Amino acid sequence: MERLYSQFQVKNPFKTHILFPFFQPPPSLHWLSLLQTIIPKFLSGLPLVLFLLSFSHRTIKKKCRIMGGFSSSCKQSLDHENLATIIVQESDMLSTPLNLKIPTEQRQDMTSEKTCLSPIIGELNCIANVAFPMVLTGLLLYSRSMISMLFLGRLGELALAGGSLAIGFANITGYSVLSGLAMGMEPICGQAFGAKRFKVLGLTMQKMILMLLLTSIAIASLWFSMKNILLFCGQDENIANEAQSYILYSLPDLLAQSILHPLRTYLRTQSITLPLTYCSTLAILLHIPINYLLVSVLNLGIKGVALGSVWTNFNLVGSLIVYVKISGVYKKTWGGISSDCFKGWKYLLNLSIPSCISVCLEWWWYEIMILLCGLLLNPQATVASMGILIQTTSFIYIFPSSLSFGVSTRVGNELGANNPNKAKIAAIVGLSSSSVLGFSAFVFTILIRKKWAAMFTQDPEIIALTSMVLPILGLCELGNCPQTTGCGVLRGTARPKLGANINLGCFYLVGMPVAVWLSFFTGFDFKGLWLGLLAAQGSCLLTMLFTVTRTDWDFQAWRAQELTREVPVDDDDHTNQDGSMKESSGLLHHDIKQKQLTCLI
Repeated sequence: MERLYSQFQVKNPFKTHILFPFFQPPPSLHWLSLLQTIIPKFLSGLPLVLFLLSFSHRTIKKKCRIMGGFSSSCKQSLDHENLATIIVQESDMLSTPLNLKIPTEQRQDMTSEKTCLSPIIGELNCIANVAFPMVLTGLLLYSRSMISMLFLGRLGELALAGGSLAIGFANITGYSVLSGLAMGMEPICGQAFGAKRFKVLGLTMQKMILMLLLTSIAIASLWFSMKNILLFCGQDENIANEAQSYILYSLPDLLAQSILHPLRTYLRTQSITLPLTYCSTLAILLHIPINYLLVSVLNLGIKGVALGSVWTNFNLVGSLIVYVKISGVYKKTWGGISSDCFKGWKYLLNLSIPSCISVCLEWWWYEIMILLCGLLLNPQATVASMGILIQTTSFIYIFPSSLSFGVSTRVGNELGANNPNKAKIAAIVGLSSSSVLGFSAFVFTILIRKKWAAMFTQDPEIIALTSMVLPILGLCELGNCPQTTGCGVLRGTARPKLGANINLGCFYLVGMPVAVWLSFFTGFDFKGLWLGLLAAQGSCLLTMLFTVTRTDWDFQAWRAQELTREVPVDDDDHTNQDGSMKESSGLLHHDIKQKQLTCLI
């Protein structure tokens, strides 16, 4: 999620932030010089990081073979029975010289303990095999936005303001929609891969690309009218002109994103993530010379920055396509371009639309917080501090979102393979890991609270506001990390409607009223907005944990079998009051006794 901001000064903060997701810091902000220092060091360390990543990736795969080969998506998998046999045999061989010293009962207890822990350790390795490369990929893409802002800043305040405004408008009206819709193919592909119905992956990717291309036409028509919309909302005409130039030259990016999102999901649901990291690294390394060529050599200005981002995304798409072709990973899953991609859209839309709503609700929440900052007692300082804090949350979010992708892949694969117990283990391991991430994020915010804001500005008021709120942000992450991972579990079980309902209820029916009441009626001011977010995250966490713990995994495995056959299945968690599975009411031509189905939410 790209959260960028502008240095351009205006007199009316509220008008400025209508449809404007970035803050406008005071002249003392010196983050551009900070980026000039950080980026070269970051790039110089990339080779070492990639080497360590590759080494860790090989180590994880080796451990998967030895410890936890119980997964359908871990390519060197074994059955539980084989795993137990291997561990018992290894334990016996190791303990043979010590038979005189260790009693037989004690050796059996040790063997039993190892056998019980092996599924958990193996599952943790398999999730890490997907999530760890995604973390580095997220950091690389995060650095791309900083590089683009660096070049915008060199063009002057007007270009920086216009470019930031255009990026914000594109995030709200375009990229969030495409990203959300693309998540609809994740449960289908993940479960189909686990069920070994490989051709479903290629066909679903074709459908999703077509869906995103059609959606991009509507988005493009909106982007053409952006200037009029901004002027209607009270934006300065010069800024609106710059923003219009930037977004018009970003139109080809809709094509790149329409291919990139499905392609990434197609690979990720097969637990193929490391090539995406390598391709992202190549694209980011080329991003700097491309921007230099377009902006400094060809003097294209703000248009060059927009074209540079588009060029980089097409480089990423092209390199991924080359990888897919050379590696041959497409052979099992690609049946060629087929007219079948025009059929059976109902099931994909039933997953894509709720996923899109869920993503947009969360993205737009932060934009609304920016707008509310413009109504506080000191809007300039609070908006600036909000921008720093949103940058911080965006950075932290890379880690739980990567874990969420890994958990979603594992849960979907195991449900598709009709292994409900293993899917449950994946969910438990993922949520446990997310709790560790949340605690780490909390400790991180506590440790940096007095120094973090000084990296962005020297304004004492902004530093004080940021330092005051950072511990609250850390508390929010205690809930956000498990909640994000829980969303991954829901995606893996093909229940995006539940995620959308949870986000709507917790963020807008709980968090928003609390934020408004505390900020404007009880005197909490800026802190009240973040306490509102804390209330939203807390309620979201409790609801998500309740939903996941009440999941009937046997029923979800049955639903997965039907989904991979592209047969309609109700998109709710069907459980009795005691948590046991209810049988379907004669759906899908299955001879099952008719009972009333109840929805968890």
